[in-house]
Amino acid sequence: MTAVAARPGLVDLCALDRLVPDLGVAALVGDEQVAVFRLADGSVHAVGNLDPYSGAAVMSRGITGSRGEVPTIASPVYKQVFSLVDGQCLDAVGMDPRPGRGPDLPVYGVRVDHGRVLLDPRPVR
Repeated sequence: MTAVAARPGLVDLCALDRLVPDLGVAALVGDEQVAVFRLADGSVHAVGNLDPYSGAAVMSRGITGSRGEVPTIASPVYKQVFSLVDGQCLDAVGMDPRPGRGPDLPVYGVRVDHGRVLLDPRPVR
């Protein structure tokens, strides 16, 4: 999916009902790939799509879950688990991230307004 400009500072990604609960979708926002998730509880989260451990743009294809009350995404490559709230790597599976990368995912501010998913293209973390 390619995002389009919305309100000043926000990007209109898509209609909320186009997102299937617990499955991710990748969006190209400027030059960055963002993985967007609508969870079964109705919350929407956005993190960087690039897996810092494999270097592949695959996070949108990861497996959603939780660690306690924290919603998570597991990389489909090496199975590292990341918080969808703050992008922190919760389980590195004994690996180091690729050279030049940190262990965590960037997180994007996202909200739903009148049935549209809007994203701030500047990572909050």
